[in-house]
Amino acid sequence: MESKNIAVAGELTPSKTIIPIIQRLRELDREEKLNFKLNKIIGLYHGESSKNLLNSCCDELYSIGEGRRGAKNSNPKLVYLISKDILKVFNALKGKNIDLLITAGNAGDVRKAIVAANILRIPVLHIEQDIYNPIEVISHANMVTVPSEEYKLFLEENYHLKNVKNIQGYPMAKYVENYIKEGNLISKDEICDEFGIRDYILLVLGGDLKDDDIEPLIRSVEELNLKTLIAPYRFDRNFVKGFVLSPNIKVLDQYVDLLSFMNAASTLIYAAGMGMTIEAGVFNIPSLKIEGFHKSHGSVDLARLLDISIVRIEDIPKAFENLHELNSGDLLKNSEMAIENIVGLINDFDFKKKSGFKSTRKIWNQRKAFR
Repeated sequence: MESKNIAVAGELTPSKTIIPIIQRLRELDREEKLNFKLNKIIGLYHGESSKNLLNSCCDELYSIGEGRRGAKNSNPKLVYLISKDILKVFNALKGKNIDLLITAGNAGDVRKAIVAANILRIPVLHIEQDIYNPIEVISHANMVTVPSEEYKLFLEENYHLKNVKNIQGYPMAKYVENYIKEGNLISKDEICDEFGIRDYILLVLGGDLKDDDIEPLIRSVEELNLKTLIAPYRFDRNFVKGFVLSPNIKVLDQYVDLLSFMNAASTLIYAAGMGMTIEAGVFNIPSLKIEGFHKSHGSVDLARLLDISIVRIEDIPKAFENLHELNSGDLLKNSEMAIENIVGLINDFDFKKKSGFKSTRKIWNQRKAFR
């Protein structure tokens, strides 16, 4: 039986999408149910957080750079940095007989990985969740997967992609369920005892916010007059603390185990994208998603499907009065189906088509609206 080496690339949240797929591939490999022998899985990590995640399921790990979110670089400097990181990916993949690269997400790590794989003529399977703002080089992936038939039609009609498969769900939901089942959560009692509270709101400051949003957001939450823990996440902790006036609100350390704090919270208010929306769905926690500067987004579609209210900052107090249970429905069941569908595609190993530069140009033009 032929053996194959697979590489995976991703930032933090996309890695959570990829991991359950790797786990299922390894399980089927042990049971000798694959059409090939799984030799090595090589992880290309983008930042220490994704390194820590991928370390548990990859045989080898290679850094392909750090995130540059919020960094102010001139265009020549940016071209230099991206080229440098593409070279890192190229060197990580070269000479290792990689048969397939799996990517997920829409950040710079996907661009670097797909470009390097194309140079080395390595087939690429890309897992897409945000059809409105994909990375333009997915047009040079051999196959692109999406979570619904509606999304498949959108990519085909709007970007002229020719190689789109509907996997019918979000693999990341299974990662969250496994994280809970494996006993990784900090207990509710431990969190509540540490902060001297029982019921609290978890407020997560993610990528859908700008610096100017923080003060009005905190003022709006202070109107609730309820115990609140703020996860600063993408914002400097001291910057956030500087706006807090109410003794009901405490700001957590820069990076905490958000899943544990979400599990212990009574309510979630968040300004983040797909990853946190999936997590809210798995925990089935009453949630408000803050309307971001991107009105069309995959996470907005999923939030509506889960019956999560999307609100403006100034409308949080009023929306809070109407909080309700989520409609998580078949999120986990569909996640398992999606994993099986992706594994089936990998097992068939029919990665030949690419969409090409016409699609690249259409996606590039669409991304302008998100800059």
